[in-house]
Amino acid sequence: MNGSRPAGPAVVLSTSAVGPARAFEYWRDLICDTFVQLAATPTKPGRFEGRLVHADLGDFEVTTVHAGGQRVRRTSRLIARSHEEYLLASIQTRGHGRVEQGGGVAELAPGEMALYDSTRPYTLHFDDAFEQVVVQMPLRGILAETGLRDARTVTAVKLGANSTAGVVAQFFHSLSRLQQTDPLGAAALAPQGRGLMASALTLAAGRVPRSEVLTRQRIQAFLRAHHGDPALTVDDVAQAFLISKRTLYRLFDGTPGGVGSLLRRIRVEHAKALLRNDFGRPLESVALACGFAGERQFYRVFRQETGLTPGQFRGTPGQ
Repeated sequence: MNGSRPAGPAVVLSTSAVGPARAFEYWRDLICDTFVQLAATPTKPGRFEGRLVHADLGDFEVTTVHAGGQRVRRTSRLIARSHEEYLLASIQTRGHGRVEQGGGVAELAPGEMALYDSTRPYTLHFDDAFEQVVVQMPLRGILAETGLRDARTVTAVKLGANSTAGVVAQFFHSLSRLQQTDPLGAAALAPQGRGLMASALTLAAGRVPRSEVLTRQRIQAFLRAHHGDPALTVDDVAQAFLISKRTLYRLFDGTPGGVGSLLRRIRVEHAKALLRNDFGRPLESVALACGFAGERQFYRVFRQETGLTPGQFRGTPGQ
């Protein structure tokens, strides 16, 4: 997940690149390179076929998996050898699957979703051919946004197609399809994904009332819609939702830096997308489009959030 690659067509990886005798061995290498270090075995003898359609959208990765039956394990030994820290969401789109982690078991039918994290052992099981959309996000960032200490209370829990999480699942499923036909459109919508996943995580954990989660989501959508206005203030946000500033601060108490920092991060997210996808655009134009008062403020805030200047971010491949 490099966060600075230009948006482009999704990468397609398939066992058709090798002969049938090497197909599953090749598949195992593909899923380890795409996700985290994993052990895998087929559930049925005979010919195996698998295909990944993978896209890196900066703040997260989304992969559509089409494959035959298999059992995939993330073991303690593999975790010790590779310290990847991700939250993953499996969204079942065809067939059936099972997610096991920490004693929990989620049986998934099409439209249903389950979460798991790469810092603890887990097992994914598919008896027959299936299709899933898998979303992968840095674990620490998404936990910080929700205020959760860890993901233990929400992993390997089935989140239904008709629940709030089902709406989130539909968003990522649609985003994965859009990435294959309109990568620039997908890049424009991708910044909504992190906030949606954070809301699903918070609701699944039962930390705050549903009404407060929905209000937070509406405020986040408002900030994303109006962040290009450099005059936007916390007072403006509170007035737009007919709440006090104190209530606004409380709603985002679990977000590092509060609502003000969230607005800065949204502006930087937009700037990163413009820097990735519009190489010829002057930095001053990028700054103004993202709601910064000028190039100097843009430079300072961008460096605080990313550790790089805008020019370094645009010119450093693989960052």
